[in-house]
Amino acid sequence: MTINEQKLNEFMGKVVNDIGAAASAVMALVGDQLGLYKTLAKKSMTTQELAKATKTSERYVREWLGNQAAGGYVQYDASSQKYSLTPEQALALADEESPVFVQGAFQVISAMFKAEPKLTKNFKTGQGMGWGEHDANLFHGTERFFRPNYKGNLISSWIPALDGVLEKLKKGALVADVGCGFGSSTILMAEAFPKSKFIGFDFHPESIAMAKKRAKQKKLTKNISFEVVKSTEYPGKNYDFVTYFDCLHDMGDPQGAARHVLRSLNKNGTWMIVEPFAGNSVEENLNPVGRVFYAASTCICVPSSLASNGPALGAQAGENILKELIVSSGFSRFRRATHTSFNLILEARP
Repeated sequence: MTINEQKLNEFMGKVVNDIGAAASAVMALVGDQLGLYKTLAKKSMTTQELAKATKTSERYVREWLGNQAAGGYVQYDASSQKYSLTPEQALALADEESPVFVQGAFQVISAMFKAEPKLTKNFKTGQGMGWGEHDANLFHGTERFFRPNYKGNLISSWIPALDGVLEKLKKGALVADVGCGFGSSTILMAEAFPKSKFIGFDFHPESIAMAKKRAKQKKLTKNISFEVVKSTEYPGKNYDFVTYFDCLHDMGDPQGAARHVLRSLNKNGTWMIVEPFAGNSVEENLNPVGRVFYAASTCICVPSSLASNGPALGAQAGENILKELIVSSGFSRFRRATHTSFNLILEARP
């Protein structure tokens, strides 16, 4: 076997970058939990100043900042020996309300590593791993990762891209948000459309408990509620609008869930399905976003479906597969309403 030294060096360079990225994910978690990013976003600081402001050990902070500067996550000024965040870095790393806040992704990665022993066994057995079996960082991280995207797009562009839904919500509609998790999407809609009634459903009791807590903190009591129930069993009829945010592909019975949506909608109702962005073939997904989603799908999405003897659609199922599932469930109309770099926003009608 002949080795091409140039290709070998190029590949090893990629490996070194990935090793650095994987190791630095731990650093991102530490910085998030200790408030290092949020504090540094206020002004440039030396290692001593940052340690004092965050009540942490300077020696640890010094090493952490070296890692962060080497990775391009913070800026370093050699003349003053101070570190800082650019406005762009602060938006991504320190601002919880920013539409590009990324810290939740590192919590999800933490949960993925903790699931590795069982995941490795499942590669041999083909068994699944239910959502509730994961470390709690998965639940909190998923909510923190998706919420900025929902906040930046749901009210301003996704709902307006649907046929007639915005007008219904403004006037007053009945809405089911299925697979709502911590209720971020439900709460955003309830705040934006006070004349409509929103019910969040999820099979995970801990998530529903958190959703209720979040709604109470927002003082939303009149037009929002939450219930623990499976996607194929949520109560109610004549919904004007049903939403699924990044959850259909995880389900053990996605077709049964689709049929239940159809039964629960009124004749003029709309089902909005938000799914991870994916092409319809493997080669279309061989890119940085596809790489992230394939990894998450391997650790979380596929095991979740398999745990309920499901078809394991996976996060990169693609629009064609989703269309086939939805149309075969009885829906007569299906289209892509819009998309972002991370999501497909699909519309189905009875």
